[in-house]
Amino acid sequence: MSISAELTTEQAAESTRSTTYVKAFNEGVAQVMREDEDVFVIGEDVAAYGGVFHMYDGLLAEFGPRRMVDTPIAEMGLIGLGVGAAARGLRPIVDIMFMDFLAVALDQVVNQAAKMKFMFGGEVKVPMVITVAYGAGVSAGAQHSQSLETWLAHTPGLKVVMPSNAQDAKGLLVSAVRDDNPVVFMLNKVLLGSRGEVPEEIFEIPIGEASIPRAGDDVTIVAFGRMVQEALKAADALEKEGVSVEVIDPRSVQPLDTATIVDSARKTNRVLVVHEAVTFGGIGAEVSSQIQEEAFDYLDAPVLRIGAPFSPVPFSAPLEKAYVPDAERIAAGARRLIERN
Repeated sequence: MSISAELTTEQAAESTRSTTYVKAFNEGVAQVMREDEDVFVIGEDVAAYGGVFHMYDGLLAEFGPRRMVDTPIAEMGLIGLGVGAAARGLRPIVDIMFMDFLAVALDQVVNQAAKMKFMFGGEVKVPMVITVAYGAGVSAGAQHSQSLETWLAHTPGLKVVMPSNAQDAKGLLVSAVRDDNPVVFMLNKVLLGSRGEVPEEIFEIPIGEASIPRAGDDVTIVAFGRMVQEALKAADALEKEGVSVEVIDPRSVQPLDTATIVDSARKTNRVLVVHEAVTFGGIGAEVSSQIQEEAFDYLDAPVLRIGAPFSPVPFSAPLEKAYVPDAERIAAGARRLIERN
């Protein structure tokens, strides 16, 4: 676990308790708001209702309507307000509810937030966080269920974060708010109620530093977001078959911790990359390319990708379940790599 100097590993262990992903995120927001009066939250239903997924419950009562601001349905305006506020020295958290709605505001995200620091020679900073809920699994339909991280990671100037557990949801949020660059913070809808051990105190997890939630020797699974939990289930199943699996959680898509991924590829000689987004053009292709460039001579089999089919996310629950990769498909992919020895 990587945490800031304000909380040692020993202190973290003493203060850790079990909580949910969404409550850990909420706690992180509250703590950064207490430490810095320049932090505020804007978005649709974030104040009085506490957010459509209750990510901001209780914050209006503590911080008031000047720092918890409900807004009209106007994503372009929300991001524009955030960019302007950040450029003037504030640290806005702009909630866009569903990730799909970023499409309405891409000009502000891609051409303003991401480029302003560069175009002003570093004289202007844009320390803003854009929070979005992403992913399938709750029958929200094709316009409310996408994983669009690769769109954003392709844009220089943006950071893109995908916490896979409660501790990372809090620690990465603190890092994102303190960062002087725009960060898109992706919260997975299915994981919101999942539980994990999280320190009570404020702490950081560095953006761009992968974790290894499971060490192994026979095959590496690089998994993003919700797929980390599915990869760990697959690893448990494969262990019963005598296959030792190493699971890498990059935590962020941009910046990507290529060094940790490549080191694991050199160790296990087989790599499977898993993400919830459509396979074609997904982050799995980039990871595969970087492994090929840095560790080709170590591979005993081609890098394998598992992602969603090239289709909008279906509304039907059975079709949606078939659409999203799961532990069974991941385990089958790992077996394919082992058999190609």
